[in-house]
Amino acid sequence: MRQIDDDIDFPTKDFAMSLASRLLSKASLSLLLTSIVASSASAHFQKMVPSTNVVDQDTGRTVKLDLTFTHPMTNGPAMEMAPPVQFGMQYNDQKIDLRQSLEAKTVDGKSAFDAEVTLKAPGGYAFYLEPVPYFEPAEGKFIIQYTKTIVDAYDSGEDWDQMVGFPVEIEPLTRPYGIWTGNIFSGMVRHNGDPVPFAEVEVEYANDGSITLPNATFATQVIKADANGIFHYAMPKEGWWVFAALIEDGTMTAPDSGNQVPVERGGVLWVKTDQMN
Repeated sequence: MRQIDDDIDFPTKDFAMSLASRLLSKASLSLLLTSIVASSASAHFQKMVPSTNVVDQDTGRTVKLDLTFTHPMTNGPAMEMAPPVQFGMQYNDQKIDLRQSLEAKTVDGKSAFDAEVTLKAPGGYAFYLEPVPYFEPAEGKFIIQYTKTIVDAYDSGEDWDQMVGFPVEIEPLTRPYGIWTGNIFSGMVRHNGDPVPFAEVEVEYANDGSITLPNATFATQVIKADANGIFHYAMPKEGWWVFAALIEDGTMTAPDSGNQVPVERGGVLWVKTDQMN
């Protein structure tokens, strides 16, 4: 056995505690930075997901909607959502204000809403929502996500490509319900009614926590529309998917500085895929 040299200076208790403290500080900083990177890599989306996107005798006539401002692919965290500027339903080109149906709730300690609507007649129903502008200090801009989803009632097959007249909106070129997992969804990005060449579209999956990301870059998929404003995306998993076409348009006054800052207007569309058994 090797003999220990009495002349060796071993670390003192104070030195060991100081070293441990520094290592813990570095580890904490690393975890904090990882959290920040993961949060910034995952985009925030206005969620508006119905309990079903096809109403029939099996589902019943009542549709419940979850309205949350969140990060879908990372299953949160949610952010504060104020009562929306608009929340309604379009049927046969007529808009019905549904704000009175909103019920406040909390998600991750932040304000969100539920709503419940009864669909009595066959047809295509476009649910739409315009939120209060959200100021994002980290990006130095306001975010407004004009959100839409289509629900079919009683196998009508009608009005699935309807537009509600938002400044930025996705026109479905693929019927946005009755979609098999793996199918390609196509849409056209429109700004004030006109196609937007090479518009950027962000895509996320509404993760229930069962999907583990290889790294933060997988949270938000990013694609570009073509010269006619048309984009395509194959959805690889069963569940709800969200498409957000993002356009900077105009300025607003920042609450922290009083300066004019850009406004990012997003045309958001939620669609659902089902697994073929």
